[in-house]
Amino acid sequence: MADVPVSDALVFFGATGDLAYKQIFPALQALVVRHRLAIPIIGVAKAGWGLEQLRERARDSIRAHGGFDEAAFQHLSQLLRYVDGDYRDPKTFDRVREALGGAKRPLHYLAIPPSLFATVVEGLSHSTCLGQGVRVVVEKPFGRDLASARALNETLHRFLPESAIFRIDHFLGKEPVQNLLFFRFANVFLEPIWNRQHVRGVQVTLAESFGVQGRGAFYEEVGAIRDVLQNHLLQIVGLLTMDAPFCSDPENLRDEKARVFKAMRSLDPASVVRGQFRGYRGERGVSPTSDVETFAAVRLFIDSWRWADVPFFIRSGKCLPTNATEVFVELNHPPRPIFEEPFMASPNSVRFRLGPDVRISIGARAKKPGGNMTGEDVDLVAIQHAGGTMRPYERLLGDAMRGDVSLFARQESVEEAWRVVDPIVGGATPLYEYEPGTWGPPQADDLIAPHGRWRPTLSTSGGAEVPGLAHTDEPRLAQEEEAARGPGPTAVH
Repeated sequence: MADVPVSDALVFFGATGDLAYKQIFPALQALVVRHRLAIPIIGVAKAGWGLEQLRERARDSIRAHGGFDEAAFQHLSQLLRYVDGDYRDPKTFDRVREALGGAKRPLHYLAIPPSLFATVVEGLSHSTCLGQGVRVVVEKPFGRDLASARALNETLHRFLPESAIFRIDHFLGKEPVQNLLFFRFANVFLEPIWNRQHVRGVQVTLAESFGVQGRGAFYEEVGAIRDVLQNHLLQIVGLLTMDAPFCSDPENLRDEKARVFKAMRSLDPASVVRGQFRGYRGERGVSPTSDVETFAAVRLFIDSWRWADVPFFIRSGKCLPTNATEVFVELNHPPRPIFEEPFMASPNSVRFRLGPDVRISIGARAKKPGGNMTGEDVDLVAIQHAGGTMRPYERLLGDAMRGDVSLFARQESVEEAWRVVDPIVGGATPLYEYEPGTWGPPQADDLIAPHGRWRPTLSTSGGAEVPGLAHTDEPRLAQEEEAARGPGPTAVH
């Protein structure tokens, strides 16, 4: 990456919105603290504001969400510029061009609803703000289905080459998710068993103990399948199942992920369970007859030589018993029972705890003390820590400014992910109600029953999660996760 030029300015649209307030300003201060940001930062919005109001907004944001550092903030404050104007007004982009001064390779970050992507990119093009070396970061959701994703890609490609488009998914910037990729390919002992001959099944869980937190109108537009399954969870499956790239070049990494996405079988509606927590229809902005899912569980197959016939069970939902993101890889049973215990005792497993803390462990059987040859489950913990201090947006914005595409989705991968979920979006399957604080509707247990059961997630202390027990840091986690989902329609832009 040494020969890739670094961006010489950052322009972010949606500078007065929720995402900027909860995520972007704290990330920018963190980049300043690490001496990785010394370029003009131009905020753009239609709020009737001036520069001093933007600076105060940034100060309030970092105090609330970022660990305020006076010296770093003063430096950040001096880098800030502000352009106020309507995105549909060509004069707005003329003022952006003027604010850029002599910058030749700006990074334009679109922290705005996807419906405005084309408007802004076209405005940048007409004002000569797009040229060689320019990069554009676009937020999710990137489309609502396969057709809209393709249309959006076609629109962006009218003005930009694929190499200039950085499709952001904040999940890929998280330290625990990075650890999954690193652990797989920095060690050799997993490789001999990481295939259909040894893996019996895989479970991926993203559980949230909170509801829609006043963003009902936004959630009505997405639902659990569009919000997290099509992007975050399929990305995790991709990192979990991809083959090793033949070198560290970012495009080789993305090539291997694209191959996995192409091998994923489109979801069968018969292998999907959608749920909605009781009380969702009473949320502000939600239709009283809404059929939007707040929970989804699916059975996925990857039709590759390595993973053929291995079932991947994926579930995510709101108002579940805890906040946790985990991958549980279940290995096959021994071929014959030898000792005096049930043949179907717990199999070996590999567990990746991806949030809120980081934990990688191997599940095994060990002999219980005493005269009998009976066993007990033990965890061989490879790593356990709090999850790192680098914010996802700090990492991703820093990478984008350096032109590192490793953690950004390529067009073909985005479209393949939509192809996988396309048969089940838009209420194509029945909707079941479930009680808040439970693990979704019982039909989700029926989905996995022929294979076994859902494995309980771990508590932050490493033991099995107690249903209904909430972590003390859940309000903070809820706020950060909701903000990182992208700019909802209630945001100020």
